[in-house]
Amino acid sequence: MRTGEVLALTWDDIDLEKQIIKVNKTIYARKSDETGRWYLGTTKTQGSCRYVYICDTLKMALQNYKKNQENNKKLYRKSYHNYSLEEIKNKYGKLVEYKIVDLKHKSKNRKQVSLVFTKKNGKCSRTDMLRYPFKIIHEELNIKNCRFYDLRGSFTTKTLRSGIEIKDVSSVLGHSRVETTENYYNISNEETKKCANESFEQIVKSDIINTIIKY
Repeated sequence: MRTGEVLALTWDDIDLEKQIIKVNKTIYARKSDETGRWYLGTTKTQGSCRYVYICDTLKMALQNYKKNQENNKKLYRKSYHNYSLEEIKNKYGKLVEYKIVDLKHKSKNRKQVSLVFTKKNGKCSRTDMLRYPFKIIHEELNIKNCRFYDLRGSFTTKTLRSGIEIKDVSSVLGHSRVETTENYYNISNEETKKCANESFEQIVKSDIINTIIKY
């Protein structure tokens, strides 16, 4: 998922029983006022709206994270930040986005929302919150020139190399066109080129070829 899609997730988007994440919005900032500066809008493209299946490892991580979040709510009590969504409409009355508003600014027209990824006190996280810890992690592992966003490319390359259909991978990434996945995310390097030759060798391997080689 894109960073904005991750931070826009609410617990209503996550079905741990069916192991599905519903991706249908992204988070972004605007000029701040007394009620906040974070907004929820539509995803990058129409094709970006999708369902992402949760593997067992991620399910366990989310379950543990949710328990930790509930403990933080008890710890911070009244100082824990809770939010609601305020509808933002254009001049024609069409709903175009939601503003994330601190629940202390109460209104009958707002719906309470439970954000998944927040700070310990429940405060809405900035979209760059992933950059610093990821930088620390990949520098400790001696991985250079790598961004959090690049994990999408790693996911794509490894799944395609393992034989998953490109259409399925493209759908998981939220690309409206398969060509986007093919052109920008299917990384080729010396290791993958070597794997291609080794894979071909296994495909054409036969007793006849082995006999000719020995001869």
